[in-house]
Amino acid sequence: MEQDLFDFEMVKVGQEVPDFKMAAFQDDEIKDIKLSDYKDKWVVLMFYPADFTFVCPTELEDMAALYPQFQEAGAEVISVSTDTAFVHKAWHDTSEAIGKVDYPMGADPTGEVSQLFDVYIDDEGLALRGTFIIDPNGVLKTSEIHDLGIGRSAAETLRKLGAAKFVHENGDQVCPANWTPGGDTLTPGLDLVGKI
Repeated sequence: MEQDLFDFEMVKVGQEVPDFKMAAFQDDEIKDIKLSDYKDKWVVLMFYPADFTFVCPTELEDMAALYPQFQEAGAEVISVSTDTAFVHKAWHDTSEAIGKVDYPMGADPTGEVSQLFDVYIDDEGLALRGTFIIDPNGVLKTSEIHDLGIGRSAAETLRKLGAAKFVHENGDQVCPANWTPGGDTLTPGLDLVGKI
């Protein structure tokens, strides 16, 4: 039996994400997706305020350009707004920038999924700019929320995904500031205290 998402508190880093579901537009079709469809994969959720707006298409196009690299890293990207999947299709069909999007465009018109991640703006029915990385076990690893006027960087999200994957696979090591794959890592211990 499925549980209503409103029965859950907002998810926090380190917690398992409930198995939400929503409609999504991808590959010129509308389909139902749920988080469990991506079991054993990394998932990057990218919430944005609304289709047919200003900053949003620049962000989705930026993510579309790096989407193959996210796929190579074993991750699925899902953009989410409170628009319907039909509005996503119309936007995809009319915008040159959004026409480049190949990843699923999730539809959250009730705001349930946006509320789960604490990005829902109650009095506007929109989502803040929120980026969340979920590991293959369904645990939330990163959370980043921006005000509406501040665009994000897909390259930085890809860097964070790489760091999250490294820590997931090498639990005894951690990634310092600006770490990129192949860079030096740290092994936490008393011998490092006061030496960094």
